[in-house]
Amino acid sequence: MPRRDRAFHLLPELLAGIGRGALDFIETFGAISRLTGQMLRAFFVRPFEFRETLRQLYALGIQSVSIGFLTALFTGAVMALQFGWGLERFGAANYVGKVISVGFVMELGPVLTALLVGGRVGAGITAELGSMNVTEQIDAIRALGADPVKKLVAPRVLACTVAMPILALMADVVGIIGGMFVAVAEQGLTTAWYMDQVLTTVDISEVLHGLIKSVFFGYFFGIIGCFMGLQTRGGTEGVGRFTTRTVVITSITILVGDFVLGKVLLPFVG
Repeated sequence: MPRRDRAFHLLPELLAGIGRGALDFIETFGAISRLTGQMLRAFFVRPFEFRETLRQLYALGIQSVSIGFLTALFTGAVMALQFGWGLERFGAANYVGKVISVGFVMELGPVLTALLVGGRVGAGITAELGSMNVTEQIDAIRALGADPVKKLVAPRVLACTVAMPILALMADVVGIIGGMFVAVAEQGLTTAWYMDQVLTTVDISEVLHGLIKSVFFGYFFGIIGCFMGLQTRGGTEGVGRFTTRTVVITSITILVGDFVLGKVLLPFVG
């Protein structure tokens, strides 16, 4: 078959694939929006799940502190090393603290923390709820007259939304300190000079820029993890498949959301 005819026959398949992907995206977006509405209504229905929310806050937030700290510490150290070397060529190595502080507070702190913590937490939520789903425990909750969204989804999403900005703020501090260690050791800066550069560069609007984005990131990986867990089918094999899908979708959503939120919030900085 000539190349032109072969390409002509492949074109309908390509368009059909794009159409199926677009329809799947719209369907998934609508289902997640519907789940969000159900979750918001469940927040105002008694009894309030305070104990379960605190348990999830500990499991999803506090137990993620170590991975957030390690990531921030070494990212700040690498940034100080690389930017210090680059700025030294222009005689501006003394200002490495400015670059690291702004970069971490507005972007790297919230985004890197969300990618790593979100992958861990989202996968954990999907695996937990998915296992409950394939073993019909969620159906048993419905049979007992309880609402799975209120019992399972709302506490987890609320815990993720509350924990994420706290983890991001901690990551900002740890990352800046990690950069300070390298700047002092490699560029010969003093601790006082470095911290003065940080404090005179970063203002409250830049800190809020990163924290507001991190609130949305927490909601993203919380609701996606719950949604994929409730959609899990196919036994233990399905649990693994949906867990992997959660990590991929969460990472893409965070990166796309970072651009969109950054575009919206950037005019308010400064």
